[in-house]
Amino acid sequence: MSCVQLQDFAAGWVGGAASVIVGHPLDTIKTRLQAGQGYGNTLNCVLTVYRNESVAGFFKGMSFPLASIAVYSSVVFGVFSNTQRFLSQLRQGDPSHTPALADVALASMVAGFVSVGIGTPVDLVKIRLQMQTQPYIEANIKLKPTVPGFPVYRGPIHCFRTVLQKEGIAGIYRGAGAMLLRDVPGYCLYFIPYTFFCGWITPDGCISPNPSSIWLAGGVAGAISWGTATPMDVVKSRLQADGVYLNKYKGTFDCILQSYHNEGLKVFFRGITVNAVRGFPMSSAMFLGYELSLTAMKRDQTETNP
Repeated sequence: MSCVQLQDFAAGWVGGAASVIVGHPLDTIKTRLQAGQGYGNTLNCVLTVYRNESVAGFFKGMSFPLASIAVYSSVVFGVFSNTQRFLSQLRQGDPSHTPALADVALASMVAGFVSVGIGTPVDLVKIRLQMQTQPYIEANIKLKPTVPGFPVYRGPIHCFRTVLQKEGIAGIYRGAGAMLLRDVPGYCLYFIPYTFFCGWITPDGCISPNPSSIWLAGGVAGAISWGTATPMDVVKSRLQADGVYLNKYKGTFDCILQSYHNEGLKVFFRGITVNAVRGFPMSSAMFLGYELSLTAMKRDQTETNP
């Protein structure tokens, strides 16, 4: 069983790497829309980034997520799968027993809670790098900007070190509360729809879902999860982007209040289209990478140990 546990972590790493490559350009657009100023709408944001920063602008800050989100996804899928097996062993006496819906939900919540410890620093560095060349509004000059419009960080390591030196551990984990409120319910709306749709569209008699079923179920689950997570994702993005040039928010609740007071309820749904659209290919790539690599590793194990 220990080997299966290791396979889950390894397969999660493959899925995470695939999802970053597929989804990072749209993630950049999403972050600029949620935490930036002066973009107007999604199309205008795309055109502005391309005009000012060329194609490279869409992949800004990708090296750090590519290295770290693979590890992050490894932990999420490893924790989720092993928690499911533990609960099945506890309730049914068989770790391979099909988990009940309550067990899937509980395993999702555990994975979401654990993920925040790794995911918060990763997201903070990614967002700081994505936001450091954003358009800047002169009206905010009273908020003590520090050289707006010019890169503050030379790269992910320099960004991490700078934040740690200036803001301490609290700075590295800025936005953790909002991320917890996003990811604990978010992973329930990620793994539960995937499990449901995968079982629904997989033909009877098949032991495991085929790639097209995984692709479709993963994509639908991703669109649902990211679409519904948008309000807290907006708050998290704003908290983590805060500090590139400004220090505007005191915490999660203050960010919610200021955002609502200044821009109304609609601000919490900014980027929802991009979130839902990018959620489909990212999650399709994630689940395909995970399921196919897991199947390959189990097949190799069977051939090695007949």
